[in-house]
Amino acid sequence: MRIAMGIATSALAAMLAGCATSPVDYGASLSQQDQKWASPQCQQARTAASDYAAREKHHPGWEFVALGPYGLGIIAATKEHEQKQRKLFAREVHLQCSSLPLPKELEGDFSPASAQTKYP
Repeated sequence: MRIAMGIATSALAAMLAGCATSPVDYGASLSQQDQKWASPQCQQARTAASDYAAREKHHPGWEFVALGPYGLGIIAATKEHEQKQRKLFAREVHLQCSSLPLPKELEGDFSPASAQTKYP
């Protein structure tokens, strides 16, 4: 029982941790005066970010709470994946729509292949 409560508590804490900015909001914050803003690549990146934001609203959520600590783990994993996806789309919007250097929070590799755990 102690282990289950520990898992539930850590999953809930992870779930409530900081949120990545929506890629749509991030794209809107970029300068429309930038030479890249009107490019077809930028329009395509902004459309993909918008499509992702719409899909993100239609995923399973709080109904997993009924599964107890296992459900909270599923919710936490889903939220973590969403954070990575938001950063990935925001990164793509930045690269396609802005001439400025990539911000620190968007640096790194957010691809699913890099998230695989290596076991000894």
